[in-house]
Amino acid sequence: MDQAPNRQFLDDIKSDITAALDWWREAGVDCDFLDEPREWIVPEEEQAEDGSRRPPRRRPQVVDEAPAAPTSIDPKLLPADLDAFRAWWMTETLLDDGGPTGRLMPEGEAGAELMIVVETPEGEDRERLLTGPQGRLLDAMLKAFGMRREDVYLASALPRPDPVPDWRAAASRGVGDALARHIALAAPKRLIVLGGNVLPLIGHESPQRAAVLRQFHHEGMTIPLLAGWGLAALLQNPRAKASIWRAWLEWTAP
Repeated sequence: MDQAPNRQFLDDIKSDITAALDWWREAGVDCDFLDEPREWIVPEEEQAEDGSRRPPRRRPQVVDEAPAAPTSIDPKLLPADLDAFRAWWMTETLLDDGGPTGRLMPEGEAGAELMIVVETPEGEDRERLLTGPQGRLLDAMLKAFGMRREDVYLASALPRPDPVPDWRAAASRGVGDALARHIALAAPKRLIVLGGNVLPLIGHESPQRAAVLRQFHHEGMTIPLLAGWGLAALLQNPRAKASIWRAWLEWTAP
């Protein structure tokens, strides 16, 4: 078979292609362009085993940091009724630093003739407030006052027994605001505070004498206040008991 026609055909095509390329080259176009960029060389650190580019890594998801836990009690968030406050009292972590024994619920009804606030429950307390020597002294004092424990609203400034409370830390955590709200919600006719560390929490100086008379002011409420040494100090100082008795007689005189 004669191969000349086929060879001539191929030579004609080659000549046409060469002429076309020469025309574009003379026109100043000597490169091929694409609308989309193409990556010819993939950096080694980004190559897959077959030489292609590895899929892009997912960007780490930004996780919102949890809000910082509050370090003090917000007075605006304190419960507004006594039952809710008592439930809050048993669970709020900012009220104390924890401890080996459980919390003790306040005792009594709102509007009592007398409210008594002590610093902390006794070490022996497990189910109710003041079940040890301090409680026996309190019962004797109430008997002398012509009252029974059932007649008063009994509470503590801290919710669980603590032999060495950090009162400065308690104040910074807002325990004083909680105590003031507690007293306001209990709304007693008279208030006795036993323990020199309690008065500063509610805006008074520590009593320098065994018993002093004051007024409790909070949220437009004014309650007559008798402040004295703590029950533990009274157990060790019989003369202080007499001072409390005299202050009571003065306080309740018609």
